[in-house]
Amino acid sequence: MAQARPTRVDPASELAGRLTEALERERLVPRFVDSYVVEHGRYGLQVHAALYRDLLTLLQREALIAASVRALEMVTEEPPPSGRLKARPMLKKDAAAYRRKYLNALARHEGWTAGDALDFQRDFQIYEELIARTASRRRKPFEAANHPFVDRSAFLLDSSFLEKARVAASRALNDIEGLAGQVLASISGTNRGPAWPRKR
Repeated sequence: MAQARPTRVDPASELAGRLTEALERERLVPRFVDSYVVEHGRYGLQVHAALYRDLLTLLQREALIAASVRALEMVTEEPPPSGRLKARPMLKKDAAAYRRKYLNALARHEGWTAGDALDFQRDFQIYEELIARTASRRRKPFEAANHPFVDRSAFLLDSSFLEKARVAASRALNDIEGLAGQVLASISGTNRGPAWPRKR
């Protein structure tokens, strides 16, 4: 009797599943919020359980967008070298196809409605466009990153203390982008960990 061949998981689908699971497992968003609350004595952010849960849900979504944008950037523009050959970025049509497969797989994995999926894709595109505009500017070590995750998350977290929230969100962004690199390394079997995240 012939053995059934194991079905190969599509790389974009595997990335979508593993990235969302890693964000949940590592609890980067709850740790980001809780450490901010303790560091700045903003305990009022945790007083109302329902509002606190809503905040975590919104920030988790922002973290997933940021991690997704960074992971796709690494896959399509910065592939690791294979053997002695220098890796080249994906062709535009291949990168667009990979991006489409990834976003579709993410929507399936999360069980989103068509409207939820479109909202996520729209925000994903906004992130990409804003990051592309600010990519050439190098930040000083003490500055918060110039990144949509930092701005949006800081506003959601604590609009009264925006600069403090931006610095905390910038640290969280480093962790999120680092996690994206680790997930990608675990899928591709390459050692990408120490090089990520990229400094902005």
